[in-house]
Amino acid sequence: MSAVPTETRSGTSEATLLAAAAETVRNGYVLTGRNMRHVARIPGRITTGLVQPIMFVVLFAFVFGGSLGGEDYRRFLMAGIFAQSMVFNASFTTVGLANDLQKGIVERFRSLPMSPLAVILGRTVSDMVVGVATLVVTALCGLLVGWRVEGSAGDALVAFGVLVLFGFAMSWVGATVGVFARTVEVAQSAGLIWLFPLSLISTAFVSAENMPTPLREFAAWNPVSAVATSVRDLLGNPTPASLPQPDAWSLQHPTLYAVLSSLAVLAVFMPLVLARYRRLTRG
Repeated sequence: MSAVPTETRSGTSEATLLAAAAETVRNGYVLTGRNMRHVARIPGRITTGLVQPIMFVVLFAFVFGGSLGGEDYRRFLMAGIFAQSMVFNASFTTVGLANDLQKGIVERFRSLPMSPLAVILGRTVSDMVVGVATLVVTALCGLLVGWRVEGSAGDALVAFGVLVLFGFAMSWVGATVGVFARTVEVAQSAGLIWLFPLSLISTAFVSAENMPTPLREFAAWNPVSAVATSVRDLLGNPTPASLPQPDAWSLQHPTLYAVLSSLAVLAVFMPLVLARYRRLTRG
C-alpha cells in the first residue's frame, strides 16, 4: 500500500475545516434570521430593550445628574449608559436560549446535521443586532438631553465598534447562563445576579475613588469601566473634574484593555457554553 503524501493529507484536512466553518456560518445565518423573525413577533421584547436605556438616561441625567455635575455629567453619563446597555442586552440571550431549551426547540435542532456552534452563534448574533438598535435609540435619547459627539467621525466609529465587540462578548456570557439555567424562570433570576454588580461596580456612572479598596480595584479592572472610559475618550466627552478616575493601567489604556478583555471573555465562554450545550443535547 502506498503512503498518502503529507502535503495531500494536510490540504484535504484544511479543505474539510474550511467547508465545516462555511457550513457553520451558513447555518448560523439561517438561525439568526429565525431569531430575528421571532423577535419581530414579540413587540414587548423590542420595547423592553429600547425603553430600558431611555429610562436610565432620564433617571441618571435628571434625578442624579443635578447633584453630580449637571450638563457636564450628562455628557459623561452617556458612555456609561452605552456600556450598561450592552451588558443588559445579554439577559435577552440568557432568556432566549433557556426558552429554546425549555420548549424543546434545541432538541429539534439536534436532529439536523448542524454544528452546535451555529445554534449559539445564531442566538448571539441576533441579540447583537438588537443591541445595535438599542445603541441607536440610546444615542438619539442622549442628543435630546444635551449629549454631543465632540470627537472625530473616525473615533466615533471606533467607539461604537468597541461597544459592539463588548456586547457580542457579553452575549456569550448570557448564553452560558442560559444553558446552565435551562428554564426561563431560573434564567431570569440568574441573569440579575451578575448584570447589576458588573455594570454598577464600575466607573460607568461615578468615580470609583470613594469606593472601599476591594470595590475600587474591581471597578478599575472591570471591563465595563474600560469600555465606558474608552467610549468617553473617543467621543470627546471628558470626565468632569469632580469625578476623578483611578490611575490603573486598564483605565490609562482603556481601548486596548476593552478589546483585550472582550476577546478574553470570548475565549473563555465560547468553549464553556459549547461544552455545556453538547452535554445537554447528548441527553
